[in-house]
Amino acid sequence: MAASQPSGSLFAGKRRTGSFTPAEADGNEQDFDVREDEEQNVKLLQTIELLLAAGYFRARIKGLSPFDKVVGGMTWCITTCNVDIDVDLLFQENSTIGQKIALTEKIVAVLPRMKCPHRIEPHQIQGLDFIHIYPVVQWLVKRAIETREELGDYIRKFSVSQFNKTYKTPEDEEFSAIKGKATSTVSDIKSTYKPERKYRRHDVDKLKDEETRVQSTLLEYGRRYGFSKSDKMEDDEKAAKKKAAAAAIGGKEGEKTLEELQAEEERRISMLMSGMSAMGLQEGKLTAKNVGSIVGMQSAEIQQIASEYAEKQAEIEQIEKTERVGGAQQHKRNTALLGKQINQSTEKLQELQAKHAELQKTYKATQEKLKEALSRSERIDEEMQKLSTIETDENQGLLQTLKSLVSMNESLKRQEQEFKAHCKEEMARLKEGIDRLKHASDSEMSEDQARAGLIEKQYNADKEKLHKIRLLLARKNRDIAGLQRKIDEVPSRAELSQYQRRFVELYNQVAATHKETKQFFTLYNTLDDTKLYLNKEVNLLSSIYDNFNQAMSSAANKEQFLKQFEQIVEGVKNNRAKVEQRKQEEKMRRDQLNDKYLDLVEKQRLYFKTVKDFQEECRKNEILLAKTQK
Repeated sequence: MAASQPSGSLFAGKRRTGSFTPAEADGNEQDFDVREDEEQNVKLLQTIELLLAAGYFRARIKGLSPFDKVVGGMTWCITTCNVDIDVDLLFQENSTIGQKIALTEKIVAVLPRMKCPHRIEPHQIQGLDFIHIYPVVQWLVKRAIETREELGDYIRKFSVSQFNKTYKTPEDEEFSAIKGKATSTVSDIKSTYKPERKYRRHDVDKLKDEETRVQSTLLEYGRRYGFSKSDKMEDDEKAAKKKAAAAAIGGKEGEKTLEELQAEEERRISMLMSGMSAMGLQEGKLTAKNVGSIVGMQSAEIQQIASEYAEKQAEIEQIEKTERVGGAQQHKRNTALLGKQINQSTEKLQELQAKHAELQKTYKATQEKLKEALSRSERIDEEMQKLSTIETDENQGLLQTLKSLVSMNESLKRQEQEFKAHCKEEMARLKEGIDRLKHASDSEMSEDQARAGLIEKQYNADKEKLHKIRLLLARKNRDIAGLQRKIDEVPSRAELSQYQRRFVELYNQVAATHKETKQFFTLYNTLDDTKLYLNKEVNLLSSIYDNFNQAMSSAANKEQFLKQFEQIVEGVKNNRAKVEQRKQEEKMRRDQLNDKYLDLVEKQRLYFKTVKDFQEECRKNEILLAKTQK
């Protein structure tokens, strides 16, 4: 008896690489060969290498079909890009065409949401058209690597922020140590170089024009805001210097217009300055009037101090008259107090006298400068008169240019003197600040040294702490690496599913072999029983043949022989009845098992039908969700 060879047996024929297995209407697969294309094979190898380079090592398993490798790799890339996809890959290698197309439709539906520039259809993935699959896989791998890098950067930044919340580096501690001092230094610089008001205008309400108010405010703070030449005017002026004495009429009129604008602006500034009063020293310039007012002010202060001294003296005399109960001790105390006040007043008087002498010297120097300026002004007037006498129509343009240059030179000299005076004042103030800071730094030197020692100790302690933390971190990293290796040794869900499928296949093969062996044993037992019955039959016939002549010799022997023969026939009939009963019992058992098998087949058919309906409803649900999102 020959048993049929099952499809799951080890002796079953293997499918060729270029074969394709579509399913029939009843779900059974139908094998037929497809012509292999070299370009398709090249693209398949490139796709698998690309997935391996991206980190999808499941594509290295040789037992998987190209469809499982490609679909699994695409699903892995989509999941790595943080995009959800409703796919259940449980190694359904023997899926039907409908199941494969439904699986690929879900993948293709996700690609437009990821803004994939390449178009692909489900039947191209199911048909393993690697010429069109490769660009999509290449784009998905690139997108997955970018997403993984972004996630790595985010995790790195988060780790750094968590570290900074708990620990500090030496650079951070150094910055925190100098932060307060730097802040105070910046605030001191801001307060030192802040704008200072030098003049004050009393009739502010009379200024209605916004530009005039702005100009007046800038003048109060010592900033000169007036007419400025444009680039075009400066170019015209340079061109006028290079021309000859006989310039064009248009050029002369332009120069006159410029001078008129400058003169008008100067008059306007002078008018605004006339309505202001000085808040302090005027940019290093002292006139005779200012010197006299300063001297008068100092003399008034001296008189005020003298009157205060007289009042204090009168009060002391009054106290001596009214309060003599204190005795000698009170008298000594009052005497010491008065002596101290006298010394203070004397020192103030000496300081005021020294200031008065300095101001007197300044006044004399200013008078000399004034005389020099007047004499110089007279010489300039004489020169101007001489120039006016020699002025003609031919050299009038040149003289106007010289006048403008002279006035510009004078204004520049005046501005230079003002700037030098301002620089001297600023230098004196800065020197005073430097001296003050030096005195303060000498007193703080010891405190800084103590603070530096404390900081050094704290730095060494923190450095040691950081070293210990790094050692602990290295130990933890080693433990984590060991645990990671152990975790990697544990098979994943996909690998377990693969092992399960392989075990099921091996079980089916073992079951088929066992069934085949059982059939052989049954055949052997049947043939052995047949042989036994045939031997018994031969022995019985031989015994009948041997005893037949002796039994027929007499009637008693004949009757005894017939009785024995009937007993033998009755025993055979009983054995046959038992075998027939056993046969009927086995038939009933077979019918019961067949009924159970038919029920299970019906349940399986209903299960597959329900799964198909559920997938169809899920697809409709996804379509409705996509429409509602749009």
